[in-house]
Amino acid sequence: MLRTVNRVFLGLVGLILLVLGGSVLAVGLGVSAPSWWIHDSKHDVLVSYAERTRWRDDGWWWPVVIAALAVLLLLALWWLVAVLRRRRLAEVLVDTGDGEGALLRGRALENVLTQEADHIDGVDGAQAHLKGGRSTPEAHVRLALEPHVNPGTALNDFTTGALTHARTSAGLASLPAEVRLKGVKHGAERVS
Repeated sequence: MLRTVNRVFLGLVGLILLVLGGSVLAVGLGVSAPSWWIHDSKHDVLVSYAERTRWRDDGWWWPVVIAALAVLLLLALWWLVAVLRRRRLAEVLVDTGDGEGALLRGRALENVLTQEADHIDGVDGAQAHLKGGRSTPEAHVRLALEPHVNPGTALNDFTTGALTHARTSAGLASLPAEVRLKGVKHGAERVS
């Protein structure tokens, strides 16, 4: 969802800036602008002195300007944090039993889950991602199933096999998983 919002927002901002910048450049190069456009000739300014100072003496002007800029700043900061935030779990805290602990790379556990899920009968492809906290990871897995496979059997094989092995090898009390199953498209079989 966030990826879609990010792309749509960036696309709209880019389109608006492209249209405004292109129109200013075109008018500056001598193209005649429509009568309703914001400036008329290459010697015209975008915002005149009268427009800049029209509401300066009104009591509501500066609070509205400051509030609008504060909202824009908060939206820009929210967007920046959302873009820079890590989507995957980098490390998993493994209890070693001696009161200390060890760190397991999240990518290593994801690769093990993916490779073991790929070896399940009827699974054509698998992807695993870890999210959550270091001591409470959650697995998000996608399994592409071949047409002849029973989804319940494939899910049971994954939870009793790959997921259980990952949980026990990392020493986790639990490893909740969200598994999405998808059928692989195939062509019609030829009968002779």
